[in-house]
Amino acid sequence: MASLVRHVTIDCADPFALAGFWAEVLDGTLAEDDNPGDPEAVVESAGASLLFIRVPDTKSVKNRVHLDLQPQGRTRDEEVERLLALGATVVGDHREPDGKGWVTMADPEGNEFCVERSGPERIATGDA
Repeated sequence: MASLVRHVTIDCADPFALAGFWAEVLDGTLAEDDNPGDPEAVVESAGASLLFIRVPDTKSVKNRVHLDLQPQGRTRDEEVERLLALGATVVGDHREPDGKGWVTMADPEGNEFCVERSGPERIATGDA
């Protein structure tokens, strides 16, 4: 029998704060026993379980693993605006004139992730 991915784990300085950001991004929930100052925090969502763990080192290079987000119920560009309002930043804009492409963003601690087109946007350009 194969292994299952239980969590995607993200090292960070403030697990509770960063988990709060990602709970908003993913419309997820923090574990009931997670509190400010805890050494770890968990976000459960329909698509993934993220575990945030406090580490002493700061991020210094590009992520080797990152999340690709596909918006549900909104376009890629609407999702980028929503995430900017939550505290994310744009690292690289790879949108193309024909509507294809993605946006590379960073969470409040600098961890990169990408926002792709929504399902309906992909269907509209024949990339479903």
